[in-house]
Amino acid sequence: MKRRERTRQLIELGGLVAKSGLVELTDDDRVVLFGLMVEAAATLRDERREDALLLWRRRGKRAFEALAPTREPRS
Repeated sequence: MKRRERTRQLIELGGLVAKSGLVELTDDDRVVLFGLMVEAAATLRDERREDALLLWRRRGKRAFEALAPTREPRS
């Protein structure tokens, strides 16, 4: 069961990378993608952690909202 949950988590995380546009923006350069993630992890390890989390959380929320399908009002 744990293996299935881990597989699902990895698929969802890959989907987030794709939705962010990073795959196209880096021409699917996995070294660059990994470098971006290593840089983000470094930011989360230093004194900028809380500011970065706040900024990234706001941007992520707006991006998710922009991707959400618009619902038509019910009659």
